[in-house]
This record gives sequence, C-alpha cells and structure tokens, in this order.
Amino acid sequence: MISSLFRARKPITQIAKVVPKNPQLSQKLTPIPQSIQSHQNPCAQLPHSQNPSRVLQNCSFSTQSSKFPEYEMPSVTWGVVQGRKEKLVSRVIICDYLKSLGIVPDELENLELPSTVDVMRERVEFLQKLGLSSDDINEYPLMLGCSVRKNMIPVLAYLEKIGIPRSKLGEFVKNYPQVLHASVVVELVPVVKFLRGLDVEKDDIGYVLQKYPELLGYKLEGTMSTSVAYLVSIGVNPRDIGPMVTQYPYFLGMRVGTVIKPFVDFLVSLGLPKKILARMLEKRAYLLGYDLEETVKPNVDCLISFGIRREVLASVVAQYPQILGLPLKAKMSSQQYFFSLKLKIDPEGFARVIEKMPQIVSLHQHVIMKPVEFLLGRGIPSEDVAKMIVKCPQLIALRVELMKNSFYFFKSEMGRPLKELVEFPEYFTYSLESRIKPRYQRLRSKEIRCSLKWFLNCSDQRFEERLQGEYIETETPGPLFCMGGKLELPGNEMVSDEDDESDDEVLYRRTVSL
Repeated sequence: MISSLFRARKPITQIAKVVPKNPQLSQKLTPIPQSIQSHQNPCAQLPHSQNPSRVLQNCSFSTQSSKFPEYEMPSVTWGVVQGRKEKLVSRVIICDYLKSLGIVPDELENLELPSTVDVMRERVEFLQKLGLSSDDINEYPLMLGCSVRKNMIPVLAYLEKIGIPRSKLGEFVKNYPQVLHASVVVELVPVVKFLRGLDVEKDDIGYVLQKYPELLGYKLEGTMSTSVAYLVSIGVNPRDIGPMVTQYPYFLGMRVGTVIKPFVDFLVSLGLPKKILARMLEKRAYLLGYDLEETVKPNVDCLISFGIRREVLASVVAQYPQILGLPLKAKMSSQQYFFSLKLKIDPEGFARVIEKMPQIVSLHQHVIMKPVEFLLGRGIPSEDVAKMIVKCPQLIALRVELMKNSFYFFKSEMGRPLKELVEFPEYFTYSLESRIKPRYQRLRSKEIRCSLKWFLNCSDQRFEERLQGEYIETETPGPLFCMGGKLELPGNEMVSDEDDESDDEVLYRRTVSL
C-alpha cells in the first residue's frame, strides 16, 4: 500500500515546475546557480525514476558527508544534534564550576549531569550544608548525580526518622555516601525491619547504623541471615542476637565460611566447649572481629612459648577472652620482666600466675605493686609474698583498703600467725562482713579450732554440716574441671548427663569472668 502511495505522487522535478504559476511571483524569483543548487538541495540531482525511499536515505547520507559545518545544514535531525551540543556545552560549564570549587569531575564522565549549572550548584550547596567539604565530595563524586528532591531529601528524612540525629547526618553521608543512591522503600526499610526482627531495640537502630552504615547495602537473604543462623546453631540464644548486634553489628557482614566458622572451629580445637564459646560471644560479640591468622593464632602460640600449658589454654581464653586480640607478645614480655625483677617470681611461676588469672597481662604495674607493698609492710618476707601471688594471683588485683580491714581482723580478733596467711592467701579474697566474721563467730561459740581454709573455702550449707559433725573432717580439694569435659566432684561420681546443661552454666559463672 505504501509503494502505491509513492507511485501516485508526482516526481520531485514535476512538483518544482508546477510551483511558479503566478507570473508576478516568477518575475521576482531569481534563478539559482546550478552549483549552489547542488549544495543546498542534493536531492535535486537524483534521477526521476529513483525510489523516493532511497532518495531520503541518500539525502540523509549526503547531508552527513557534506563539507559544511553541521549547524549550517538543514536536516530532519537538526533538533537532536543541537540538543547534544547544548548538553556538551552545559557539561563543560558544570565541570568548570566544579573545578572552581576544588572538585575533580573526572569520575563524572559517564554520569548524566543536570542540564544547567544552577541545578548542580543546588546539589553542591545542599551537601555543603550537611557538612561535607570538597575533599569529602572528591572521595565519592558520584553523589553529585543524586537529585536533591528525589534522592537526598527522602533518604535523609528517613534516616532522621529512624533515630539518626540531624547533626550526625553529614557524618553518616561521609562514612557511607552510597546511601544517597538508595531507595527508601525498596532498600532501606527492609533492612530496618530485619534489624527489628533480630530484637534490636527501636531506639538503638540509629546507633547501630551509625556504627556500621554499610548494613544498609547488604542483602537480607545473604550474609546477614546466614551469620545469624550459624551463631544460633552453635548455641547462641536467639534473644541475645539483638544485644550482640547493638554491641558489635559488624558480624552481620562477616561471611560464615571464611570468617566466623574458622574462628569458632579453632577455639573448639583448643578444648573450649561450644556452650561456653556461645556464652562468650553473647557478652563479647567483638571477639568475632579478631583476625584468626594475624592475631588469634599468633597469640595462642605466644602463650605456649611463655610456658602456658596446652591443656589449660581453653581455661585461659574462657577467663579472659580479650587476650586473643591483644598485642600479647609485648605485654607478656614486659610483665614477665617486671615479675622477675620486682616480685622475684621466675618465668615458670609467672606462667602459673597467667594460667590462674590471665587478666594480669593487662594490669598496670603500679596497681600490682600496691598490694605487694602492703604485704611487705606487714612483715611478710618477699619470698613468701611471691609464693602467695603464685598461689593466689587475685591478691594483686585487690583494693588495699579491704586488705587492711581483713588483716586487722586476722591479727586482732583471730590472733593467728602470719604463716597461715602465707599458706592460705585466698583469705583476703573473701568478704570480711558477709563470710569471715559470721563464720568465725560461729566457730568461737562452739570452741572449734581449725584452719582458715577449712571454714572459708566451702559453701554455707557445707559449713553448717561441718559444724554439726562430731569430728573435724580432713581437708579435701575443691571441685575440679577439665575444659572440654564434665564437672568432677571429689568423692563423688561424675555428674550425670541430665545435669550437663546446668553444670555448664555453673562452670561459666565460676570460671569465666565476663
């Protein structure tokens, strides 16, 4: 049908002959030279029998291949060419404006910029009001591609709504400028709902995102979900996930296979039960941030090199989990030298001290000296003070005021020799008002003479049983526990499997200082 329409039309040359019908108009018209006609209308030279559709194609081609500048040639694409040139001109103007502010526009080459410099100025001024400098924009210049009304204002309004103070929005954008590209409904809202589903308190959402704004860029069904699922599988209480996220949200971005699981497997290989490890992570989620190869394993090797026995490594970690992330070699070297020089404790004794109280590696030396000077001032020889510290390292972390009160009661009320304190230095670790005084008064009323350990190192129930006995039983060692095994009570069989869970909780409260 289209071809028939073309056949029905007259040739272009015939139309040109029909136009000058008015004689007066024909007199006014001047003939156009043939050379100029060929340049102005290249189509006029084509044969009459040529297909009109091919004529249009040839016209377009000849126009593009003309020697004249493009803006002087009439063309059906005139508006498109002009618009492209206007964009190029406006891009140059905008780039010059950004350079005048100290902003490098090189990364904006493939970015669609606004049509006028006024729009770009509005974006720059808006970011500057947030507190961003030219250097901040240069860190992520792609933020200049965000519309103020369509991107920046909706995103910042939502961030303020979920708890990020307006005064902190600029800092938030500096730390995570990609948030300006995010969709509030599609990307930001689902992440906030996910955090609320983990029992993160509503008032803590803003705090969590300020600590780790990259959470807004993670997919819910990816890293975050698998990290939570794995921690729950090793025994972490689901209700503790929310507090863990509030304390250390970075673990939500850690991969299970390459970060979390190798860390857990290594600690379990040291003999640490998973239940104890789960309790540790609930209270100190930041342990997951310790680098396994660069920090954790070298610190474990360092402990062994200083004489810590392999079978008690798990106990050391359980008592003081932070030891895995310390600059341990420097601290251990310094403390060992101090113990040898000031306290007359050899390296082997120092290792026994660390096994019983690993927190000592981080204890300041002037704090250690205060209890030591108190004991020396009471007439106890330095060799005996060293023995007391090796036997009960908690002595060097006690407050001197409490030690004075206990020592005064020991000398004035009990009237016992200093030798008993050397044999049982744990005396200073018990409360004077709630344990030492009441039990000593009960003993004196019954006229019972016994050692400090016999009436102090037992539970209240056991103490009552001892008072009601017709004879004084021989002293037996207290409960023993091998990390990775079950609780063993002297004189009794091993704890049954039914009580296994409760025993783990008791062990945790007794051996893990969290």
